[in-house]
Amino acid sequence: MSVVLSQQLPLLASAPDGIQKLRGLILELAVRGKLVPQNPSDEPASELLKRIAKERKELAIKQQVPADDGNLFPLAAGWQWVRFGDVAQHNSGKTLDKGRNTGQARRYITTSNLYWGQFELSSVREMLIRDDELERCTARKNDLLICEGGEAGRAAVWESGEEVCFQNHIHRARFFGGINPYYAYRVFQRLDLSGEINKFRKGVGISNLSGRSLASIPFPLPPLAEQNRVVAKVDELMALCDRLEQEVGAGETAHAKLVETLLGTLTQSTDADDLAANWQRLSAHFDTLFTNEVSIDALKQTILQLAVMGKLVPQEPNDEPASEILGKIRKTRNTLYATKNISKPKELPALDDSELPFSLPNGWIWCMLGDLCYQVSDGPHFSPQYVTAKEGVPFLSTRNVRPDGFDLASLKYVSRADHEEFCKRIRPEKGDVIYTKGGTTGIAKVNDLDFEFSVWVHLAVLRIEKNRLLPRYVELALNSPHCYAQSQHYTQGISNFDLGLTRMIKITTPLPPLAEQHRIVAKVDELMALCDQLKADLAESRTRQDRLAKTLIEAALMAA
Repeated sequence: MSVVLSQQLPLLASAPDGIQKLRGLILELAVRGKLVPQNPSDEPASELLKRIAKERKELAIKQQVPADDGNLFPLAAGWQWVRFGDVAQHNSGKTLDKGRNTGQARRYITTSNLYWGQFELSSVREMLIRDDELERCTARKNDLLICEGGEAGRAAVWESGEEVCFQNHIHRARFFGGINPYYAYRVFQRLDLSGEINKFRKGVGISNLSGRSLASIPFPLPPLAEQNRVVAKVDELMALCDRLEQEVGAGETAHAKLVETLLGTLTQSTDADDLAANWQRLSAHFDTLFTNEVSIDALKQTILQLAVMGKLVPQEPNDEPASEILGKIRKTRNTLYATKNISKPKELPALDDSELPFSLPNGWIWCMLGDLCYQVSDGPHFSPQYVTAKEGVPFLSTRNVRPDGFDLASLKYVSRADHEEFCKRIRPEKGDVIYTKGGTTGIAKVNDLDFEFSVWVHLAVLRIEKNRLLPRYVELALNSPHCYAQSQHYTQGISNFDLGLTRMIKITTPLPPLAEQHRIVAKVDELMALCDQLKADLAESRTRQDRLAKTLIEAALMAA
């Protein structure tokens, strides 16, 4: 490979500093309590601090000044701001002075042995250290060692069961209360990547981090149990980042997992305001997260999931609650059954609250798909005889239905007589929801076509009361991960997949007030337009990258 081309591989493979940005985002989410869900049963950090205070008192170690900086970001429930000196006993090590040092020759490490997250021990030196100095300048397993000089703040956890001495340019931090040292390490890594560590460094060129400065660093403290979960998740995601760096070609799976986890922080948002803050942080990394169609589609799915969880837009207390809407829908439906030739379906089973995956906001209600429709039917259970376009009426099958619209490129036609026969069950109208129940099941699309058509057996027509429900909301709800997963669960068959009408109507669906349905649809449309723009930009960028790659390859060949 030519030097010219090899130098350009990072540019061709990924965005500049893309992985570094992702690492920064992971750590930012980790120390804010946004990377893993909180567990209400965890003992809060405030209780941990009480035990630490008692431990400090027994050791006669003075308490630090409380962390009350005005610019500290808000923490998750159960977390608390402290100073680093509140949660760790720390000191620097032994000064090397060959003219004055006495004692036994012992191995010791310096900043040249201490790297981020690891130690290089191939060239460890020795100095004279007395027995009475060992306690102060010896690191044991699970101590956090932090550079005082050099790249001040660089840190790693001493993992070996063998103790080691350290020089005065290294701080040893030994934590109170069983605090996870690996969590503390990630806090320092985040301070470095964000540049905030510079507030505590002194000096120009070669910086240093004094013990006083180290003690004053604000430290976001989670419950002990959550510390362990955060460390495990950060380790997992950092390993994925490492793989992305090492194997660009094989990095798509790792990237998808990373995107999945970070998008998961959005669905963990407590409400619309929390979501807005999480979205703002995530949007700053769009250029490194959403770099292919798969990741953009994952973003679309997250938007739909947020929509049905009631987290996409704020609730309005004056909205008519969904329970009232559902009651009116049932009343109207019963009237239609009595006055029109519409067969009444079997009663739906009662909802099992233990099987509902998440809580809904005030004003929302859980229901089943069958509760929302006053008529559900499918096409004929026999194979149609196709005719030419000029002779017939459009006949839709699953291949014509997509979440983003109808694909009419492969549209087929049946005769007028067959059309009348096929529409005996239900004649599709504008505003009906067309739902795939055979083949590729679980895809919904509102009928916005300006022509009449028939449907095959693998399509269901869902008729709803349009002045009580917004068809577009029903569509996006059915396409959300929550409802789609149920459609796949209810789909049966080995080669001929079928969702089945009687199973389909049992799909649990979150129902918001009608006014909020309109707000949700507007917000979803806005964000989907953003996703479509991301895809358009991606296509344009790929075209430019393709041209650049060809130019670089041609230049490399010419230089060879």
